[in-house]
Amino acid sequence: MDTLVVEDLHKRYGEREVVKGISFSVKEGEIFGLIGPNGAGKTTTLRMISTLLRVTSGRIEVCGHDVMKESDEVRRRISYLPEDAGAYKDLTGRAYLQFMANFFANGDEAKAMVEKGIALSKLGDRIDSKVDTYSKGMMRRLLIARAIMPGPRFAIMDEVTSGLDVMNAYEIRDVIREIARQGVTVLISSHNMFEVDLLCDRIAMINNGELILEGVPSELKERFGVATVEEVFVKAVNG
Repeated sequence: MDTLVVEDLHKRYGEREVVKGISFSVKEGEIFGLIGPNGAGKTTTLRMISTLLRVTSGRIEVCGHDVMKESDEVRRRISYLPEDAGAYKDLTGRAYLQFMANFFANGDEAKAMVEKGIALSKLGDRIDSKVDTYSKGMMRRLLIARAIMPGPRFAIMDEVTSGLDVMNAYEIRDVIREIARQGVTVLISSHNMFEVDLLCDRIAMINNGELILEGVPSELKERFGVATVEEVFVKAVNG
């Protein structure tokens, strides 16, 4: 079953077309990577999938629901973590998770949601420290926990390890794998080709708003006769 279906998707701003008829699908339980150069249309595509931007034309279906016609149903099933997401810095990590859980539940259900978030964050005793004392990696773990604790079926993450050091990026990738093992379908956008190669079951590459490549990383490397997804990326973008 497909968690996400994108068909002939277009996005225009006046006369400027930034997404030009792309189509791809994401299977249930996959970690799927959407990659491409800066300005290719990746974040615009993620925002349309997440119901934050209106589709100019085409179709997006998430968990069997049309993004344009059933946006409320889609929002109940997804989480979206943008690259520039932040948290309330005057709160502790625990208080922030409690604050966010109250938007989704109350009583014992909210309490269970917070406990799930604390476990996902892997912050240990630092969960009771103020967010403004967190490193970038700790902040990212807290934000991922916030995004996943309500139990979405589909998690969308934009540049989730951007700016992190090697150890923090490693830990975040491990969290994403754990999320997928729990049955959540994951769509990530990343400039880190090493990360995409390690994490993703399949990838789609867009350039200048058009889909130019899709497939399993190992098969794409074999097809292009190269050792890394980075080399696939360079060869595909350069035609």
